[in-house]
Amino acid sequence: MARRSGIEWTEATWNPTTGCDRVSPGCDNCYALALAKRLKAMGSRKYQQDGDPRTSGPGFGITLHPDTLDLPRSWRAPRVVFVDSMSDLFHPDVPLEFIQDVFAVMRETPRHTYQVLTKRSHRLRDLGSELDWPSNVWMGVSIENDRYRFRMDHLRSVPARTRFLSIEPLLGPLPDLDLAGIQWVIVGGESGPSARPMTESWVIDIREQCRSADVPFFFKQWGGRTPKAGGRILEGRTFDQMPFGIAECVAV
Repeated sequence: MARRSGIEWTEATWNPTTGCDRVSPGCDNCYALALAKRLKAMGSRKYQQDGDPRTSGPGFGITLHPDTLDLPRSWRAPRVVFVDSMSDLFHPDVPLEFIQDVFAVMRETPRHTYQVLTKRSHRLRDLGSELDWPSNVWMGVSIENDRYRFRMDHLRSVPARTRFLSIEPLLGPLPDLDLAGIQWVIVGGESGPSARPMTESWVIDIREQCRSADVPFFFKQWGGRTPKAGGRILEGRTFDQMPFGIAECVAV
């Protein structure tokens, strides 16, 4: 079953794959890796394959779940769905054919809006022409600091109607972002026992860049020991902007 999500910018999660590996500093305190370890200990069927201990962990090996592919077809009411909140659909161990199967389900259920997020932007770029991009698929990349802004260029190479950035955890300033071809920006701080701090000026600068480029800006959290520890208030208010007026569909 899909989970109703506590993530502020979506409604539900759908995980046709589970598991991942650390690839950049934003992965250092991965919430999904820690959760997979607990789920394995609880006997959850989807989290029994261990990953490489150098880059992954217990219960977090890449696993395909073809039995979950048809799940969105059973949802009659429209939903905003985060795809692979516990994985990365563009991980090199996920075959192209399986990614195509996931895209086919998304294309054949146009009542839903799907949000796909990856750190493997090189593979996204390389496979982009092999995928049929329906308008209800939003494609995003994660960027945690200035070193990884190249992921934006890879994102712009795919013909998704909606392209977005998840700048979470924000680990450094991101001045002079080129937001051409980007329809949405999410910013958030890290959470967990080892959360790294986020500076307010970094967030305000990104918000102002979004304002200048007329790109919707969503501030998810300050972070801290828990996701909600620091709240969501930035300069006296929340920022819950989303593309195409779809905010009405999401409980924020």
